[in-house]
Amino acid sequence: MTDLLADFYPWIKSMHVMSILAWMAGLFYLPRLYVYHVEGLKKQGVVRGSDMDLLFQHQERLLMKAIMNPAMISSWLFGLMLVFTPGIVDWSSIWPWTKAAGVIGMTWFHMWCGAKRKQFVEDSNALTGRQYRMMNEVPTVFMIVIVLSVIVKF
Repeated sequence: MTDLLADFYPWIKSMHVMSILAWMAGLFYLPRLYVYHVEGLKKQGVVRGSDMDLLFQHQERLLMKAIMNPAMISSWLFGLMLVFTPGIVDWSSIWPWTKAAGVIGMTWFHMWCGAKRKQFVEDSNALTGRQYRMMNEVPTVFMIVIVLSVIVKF
C-alpha cells in the first residue's frame, strides 16, 4: 500500500492542495455571508423568515453542504494519504505537530461555522456583524501556522 502511495504522490499532493484551496475559500466567505446576513436584515428592517433571510440561509447552506464539507473531507483524506506516504513526514520534527494543530483548529472553525448556520435557521443567532468580522480572521491565523509549518518546517 505504501508503494502505491509513493507512486501516486504527485497526484495525491495535487488533490490535497486543490481541496485545501476550496475549503479555505469557503472558510473565508461563510463568515462574510454571516456579516451580510446580520447587517443586511438589520439595515433593511427585515424580519426573520423574509425572502432576504431565506436567500441568505439558502446561500449559506449551499456553501457549507456543496463546497465546504466535501472540500474538508477531501482535504483530510488526501492529507492522511500524504502522512502515510513513506519519507514525507519526519515525526521527530516540530512542523508536523504544528501543522496538525492548525488543521485541527481549522476543522474546529469549520464546525463552529456550521453551528452558527444552524442558529440562523433557528432564529437564535446572537452575534453581531462586528463579531463575525473578527471571527472571519480566524482561518487566516490557522492558514499562516499551516503554511509556515509545511514550507519553513520550523
